[in-house]
Amino acid sequence: MAHIFYVEDDENLSFITRENLELGGFEVSHFVTGSAAAAAYKPGVYDLAILDVMLPELDGFELARRIRQQDTQVPILFLTARGQKEDRIAGLKLGADDYLTKPFSLEELTLKIQVFLRRSKVLHEATPSPNQWLRIGALQLDVPNLTLHTPEGTNSLTQREAAVLAYLASRPNQVLRREAILKELWGDDDYFMGRSLDVFISRLRKYLAADGNVNIDTLHGVGFRLNVR
Repeated sequence: MAHIFYVEDDENLSFITRENLELGGFEVSHFVTGSAAAAAYKPGVYDLAILDVMLPELDGFELARRIRQQDTQVPILFLTARGQKEDRIAGLKLGADDYLTKPFSLEELTLKIQVFLRRSKVLHEATPSPNQWLRIGALQLDVPNLTLHTPEGTNSLTQREAAVLAYLASRPNQVLRREAILKELWGDDDYFMGRSLDVFISRLRKYLAADGNVNIDTLHGVGFRLNVR
């Protein structure tokens, strides 16, 4: 049973959402304020964090920062007001994995959650044995533990970062179409999801810069290619 960390101060919305998620087989820990959620959060307990941006006492962005300080692995899904593009981009830069705009349907939220759980399965299957890593030139990706080992040190990755890198690394020197990546790892293909993918590719380029023989090419209008020389 997936355990969801849910922070939302709208009483009616949170009641309906929590009830439907629990009926769907999820365990839900719900918090009303950002400060209460920050105090209660414990790494390794939750499979997904769903955070509203506009929270009393401590907003969703600051809550996400505090979660990321102690847990780089839990996926974070932001709930944002419709049309607030800046909130979405800011959330992704903070280490969020995805977003959902209000108002949203419960079916859409459930689909997002299922995508996260499916991605966990993809990460697990990327390495047949827990002791095996994906080698990327002089770098090594430890998929189960969400870490990238480089000559300069070890980087902790978010689940989304690890999923994108594992997808690329398992297909080195191949042209990978943008829509294929989005549908496999995001579950859909639209403009804002494409922007999210661009943010993660940019982050990964910084990590991969530790090996001059590894880089990610952007093929405009097509997709990406992980070059390993």
